[in-house]
Amino acid sequence: MARRCFQVKESAADIRPDVRRAFGMENGMITSLSNSRVKNVTALNRKAKERRSQEKYVVEGVRMFLEAPEEEIEEIYVSAGFEESCRREAHGKPYSCACLERLDRLPFETVSDEVFSRMSDTQTPQGILCVMRRKNWTQEEIMAGNAPLIMVLEDIQDPGNLGTILRTGEGAGISGVLMSRGCADIYNPKTIRSTMGSIYRVPFFYTDSMEETAARLKDAGVSLCAAHLQGSVVYTEPDYTKGTAFLIGNEGNGLRPETAALAGCRIRIPMAGQVESLNAAMASGILMYEAARQRKGEL
Repeated sequence: MARRCFQVKESAADIRPDVRRAFGMENGMITSLSNSRVKNVTALNRKAKERRSQEKYVVEGVRMFLEAPEEEIEEIYVSAGFEESCRREAHGKPYSCACLERLDRLPFETVSDEVFSRMSDTQTPQGILCVMRRKNWTQEEIMAGNAPLIMVLEDIQDPGNLGTILRTGEGAGISGVLMSRGCADIYNPKTIRSTMGSIYRVPFFYTDSMEETAARLKDAGVSLCAAHLQGSVVYTEPDYTKGTAFLIGNEGNGLRPETAALAGCRIRIPMAGQVESLNAAMASGILMYEAARQRKGEL
């Protein structure tokens, strides 16, 4: 039987009835929207300030739960309906079996379906979410290695674009992502969903100065290539087999002129028809996979 945690990890069954009622719990289940832990998960989902101050974030769904590194999991919440369906379908659906196997090893809280719906950031909650401890990488870790492949993002606003770049980057084998402070919050729930688990594995870092970051990259022997509508070189022409960083700008305005000027070359993706440019995530994917093709010849 799965174990549940409450405060100091005692079993919910061992908590006095009056204490359970005070914390909005019935039969070991959280049933009150005013429960402090429910409120905190909601705040983490909605407020970047809370995620920064607590150094935590929330992930939702079966896949995100199954891929979450156990040492980074702070809390797990499961809806009553999800727990019931998991046990009913454990022998018929691999995901249900895998969820139960993991839940039997880790402490978790069961919450009513109504409460879980309020805790969730999605319209159709899957019934399981985790509070995760944030990771902290450095620029040096991302730049390490003989020929790092790095995405440098300036003021990317759409959380979905940002998450997709991380996910695509993992597939293309990038070393990491460097972002200006003007980029969307990487721990935004929409960004998290778009990464499809890559948030756990792709190193990233917010930089206070694009100029200083560019200087560090150059000192490390990394060539900077700016994706630019007025690029003089087609993206397939440069050699990306050595240390390379692609500079990608804001969805509406592209790179700032000062940032584009930091690059050794400006590259463009040829457009047919009346299309002027591509979505930032799409353009990033094309560039990353061209570098991967040159490096491995198999992607």
